[in-house]
Amino acid sequence: MQFNSGYYSHHPVVDYFNAMDPQTYGEKPPYGAELGIKDIGMSVPMGISAANVAGIYSKIRMGAGNIEIQFPGYRMGSRNAQTPEMLGEDQRQAIRELSMANEVKFTTHASFQLMGMMGRDERGNFSIQNATQDMFELKRAIDFQSDMGGGSVVIHSGEFERPITDMYMDDETGRLNLARDRSGRLMFRQAHTQEIEAHFELLDDRTSAKIETVQKNRLVAHPVWNRAEKSRKGVNQDGKEVWIRGKEYDSEGKLIYEGDYIDYEDRLIKDPYNPEKGRVPKFNTTTRQFDVKLKSFEDFRREAEQFNRFEENKLKRKLSYYEKMYPEEAFVRATLDANEGISRGWALQFSAASIKRLEALKKLNEAMDYYKKLEESMPADELWKIMRQDNEIVEYTRGFAAPEIKKPTDLIKKAIFDNERGLDYDRTSASGQLQQAMDTYETKQHIVTPIKRMEKHGVRLYAEAGVHAMQKTRDPNNPVVVAIEHIFPERFGGHPEELKWIIKKSRERMVEMLTQPEIEYGTSIAPSEVTPDVLEKIRRGEYKQPNPYYTGISKEEAERLAEKHLKATIDTGHINLWRKYWQDDIRKTKEENDAAFNKWAVQTIESLAKEKMVGNIHLADNYGYHDDHLAPGQGNSPVREIINTVKKYGYDKAITVEPGADASTDLSDFHGLMKTWKFFGSPVYGMGFRGAGVPQTWADVQYSFFGQNKPPYYIFGAYAPSNDWTLWSAVPLE
Repeated sequence: MQFNSGYYSHHPVVDYFNAMDPQTYGEKPPYGAELGIKDIGMSVPMGISAANVAGIYSKIRMGAGNIEIQFPGYRMGSRNAQTPEMLGEDQRQAIRELSMANEVKFTTHASFQLMGMMGRDERGNFSIQNATQDMFELKRAIDFQSDMGGGSVVIHSGEFERPITDMYMDDETGRLNLARDRSGRLMFRQAHTQEIEAHFELLDDRTSAKIETVQKNRLVAHPVWNRAEKSRKGVNQDGKEVWIRGKEYDSEGKLIYEGDYIDYEDRLIKDPYNPEKGRVPKFNTTTRQFDVKLKSFEDFRREAEQFNRFEENKLKRKLSYYEKMYPEEAFVRATLDANEGISRGWALQFSAASIKRLEALKKLNEAMDYYKKLEESMPADELWKIMRQDNEIVEYTRGFAAPEIKKPTDLIKKAIFDNERGLDYDRTSASGQLQQAMDTYETKQHIVTPIKRMEKHGVRLYAEAGVHAMQKTRDPNNPVVVAIEHIFPERFGGHPEELKWIIKKSRERMVEMLTQPEIEYGTSIAPSEVTPDVLEKIRRGEYKQPNPYYTGISKEEAERLAEKHLKATIDTGHINLWRKYWQDDIRKTKEENDAAFNKWAVQTIESLAKEKMVGNIHLADNYGYHDDHLAPGQGNSPVREIINTVKKYGYDKAITVEPGADASTDLSDFHGLMKTWKFFGSPVYGMGFRGAGVPQTWADVQYSFFGQNKPPYYIFGAYAPSNDWTLWSAVPLE
């Protein structure tokens, strides 16, 4: 056989998986990344694209080199939405044999309805129980992939909704807003009013239910707190700078700085956030009222920052993610401050009234004994004269009684009855108002942003899934990997930096679970141990229990395992959905803005690739509006640039085409895979019609007539003008 410039003029039947790769012809890949048909797999949703194992095999016979078996079903499966448990041991053995016989690798996609580990229901509430059921869905997909020998298991990470204009993440310098570039320019927003009226959801961390939605353009009336207006320094006789005594010191000699909280006697308030002895409203001597003003969301951003600084100074350490206060939490707490304040005020009022009534009852009982004795020896007129001179009795009996009351003891008896009734009212009212105040305060302590719940419970479930994948791995060289996928921009986890956060936190939790003898929520707790003190320790993350996942391995080994079993799935279609929210820079042309978006998309994916987090790739395309799963190259996602970038960092795992639209708008879903082969420059195999040295390509064959991109000059057979003329005799071959 003659070779010419690395190509040969005609291919006999050669190795199926190599013949369509550019490398077969001695040339480099035309678009940078070495990506041939053996590298590109195809998704097969069970019940949609394939009904059974035979349907999977049909995709292999068509030419798919790798398969991602996807399960649309959730919990209970159906014919058109299958689940992993609908494929029993016989089917799993058949798939394993397909893998070995055809040298095809399989990966798995857990239920499409799984949106992270927050356990959101159809009403928008969250629950740990729902989240645990979702984790079980993920585990059964892990079990299925384990039976396939190893590889990635994809799960979506649409954890909760958050405004795109306020995608805040913690970093070393404070809270980083992913919606803005380094210059502060807003890059994304869902609506032109969103910067002003962004909505934040708040949860009760005891029930996980949604309790409030904060809107940025809502104003909240809140007290103006009494604070020191100035502080100053002076110089002593030695020329040293010292604090000058005066208003800058409280009555106990404690130094007060400008802005410190002080009481009405100019004394420093040590703990301004104490519910009973904390900061006090400022009294306006001109209006003779306490100062109250309307505060905006930005005011509460500063309030949260101030609280965090105070707590860090008090504790002498950095606050954990769960201990910090965030602006939306401060905002909601402020709306409850008034209710708590009113309840505490009434509790004090009723308590003070109770004290007065107790004093009155003591005096009235003493008077009763005194006037009983006098009534036996003195005329009634003289008794009334004595009572008029007894100021305390006059006060406690509220003057003299009606004419029908003939004796002072009758009057005193009535006053005792009235005070006892009043005491009962004041006592129950005081305790009820105090109870309401304490309940309100307790509610405030449990108001959290969804990301706190995600950090405390969601990443725990991802970590459990990672441990399960580790335990189900049979071949250390082909581990089972939980590959978390960024999905829609509107939900947390849709931004690659948020996805990175989820993976890092989940890995940290998995390391803790593998190395710590005791963890939060370990083995079961006895009901008798669930006291208020224990619940408070649990809330602060200080209550530990024996760890059922403890292995005793080193932290370094645990970190290696966590990195191996918890990774990311990147999707070239999902990243392009951010395009519709992209805010063009008015100083640039449309082409320049499109290029800027593409650069952003590639760089955000690169941040995952740099840290070796990528464990799976989905290839899809769209025009930036909806995830319709066009074949790569049919939309405007920077697919090639993303693949080149990821491959640059050594990625060599699954790459899967998700040809959704082609199943409806083209001849079949398999045409989506063929378009992808064409898009990445794969030439057709076994045909050399274009002459020596030039292999035929998909551009010549796809949708054409035997390699011709134009209609034939003649027709024959049943389509001939008449039966008098045909190209052939029409006699079937025997």
